[in-house]
Amino acid sequence: MRHLIGSHDVLLVTLDTLRYDVAVERLEQGRTPHLARVLPGGAWQKRHSPASFTYAAHQAFFAGFLPTPVTPGPHERLFAARFPGSETSGADTYVFDAPDLPTALTAAGYHTVCLGGVGFFNPASALGRVLPGLFSEAHWERDFGVTAPDCLGAQVDRLASVIAETSPGRPLFTFVNVAALHQPNRHYLPGAAQDSRESHGAALEYVDSVLPRLFDLVTGRGRPCQVIICSDHGTLYGEDGHTGHRVAHEQVWTVPYADFVLEAS
Repeated sequence: MRHLIGSHDVLLVTLDTLRYDVAVERLEQGRTPHLARVLPGGAWQKRHSPASFTYAAHQAFFAGFLPTPVTPGPHERLFAARFPGSETSGADTYVFDAPDLPTALTAAGYHTVCLGGVGFFNPASALGRVLPGLFSEAHWERDFGVTAPDCLGAQVDRLASVIAETSPGRPLFTFVNVAALHQPNRHYLPGAAQDSRESHGAALEYVDSVLPRLFDLVTGRGRPCQVIICSDHGTLYGEDGHTGHRVAHEQVWTVPYADFVLEAS
């Protein structure tokens, strides 16, 4: 990452609440074909999230603590806020003297854009303004949220207008928090009366269908784009009596992760 900052755009996509087992299952069944084409080796990496719910996970992500590989470490991080005693920064890590990545990239000349999804990005509350407040430009509307069936499509539409107004010569850091997987997701499964693991998977298939539009946008600016796509945490549909997340459970901590470069189109 250290060698890409400045020459590459950066896209960070969090598939909010996506379970690792569902992501792998749908991929192996051929039901997420667009992800299959871009994931390195055609597979998700199995990683552990630094937190069990959205707000805490994203605070960690923006400080450089992306989901950690499940294999024994230490594992060199892509980017990291400089602090004494850090043991996971290496020769390829983009180390910055700022409290968070959006602030650091703004200082490096990037235009930073947040397209929020779930409630922690809704500026109607003071808490919902914390994470978007790290960016030069932030957008949230009801059509991006958990109750909107085409939430990612609406975010991509807004990104198209943002890109149209951003100088092609200025690098772009785009953050997209995708709300589709989060409850309620039963509207992605026709006839479903409640959320379930199946409707969760159907939501992922919807997201997969929109990703080509997103990738075309970020590669259409004349420069390559470093992509990071992952879940912030999983969620539970009755396992061990639990529903939801913010609990210490394997299905919550274990998340899918990938990073790769898309060349300019």
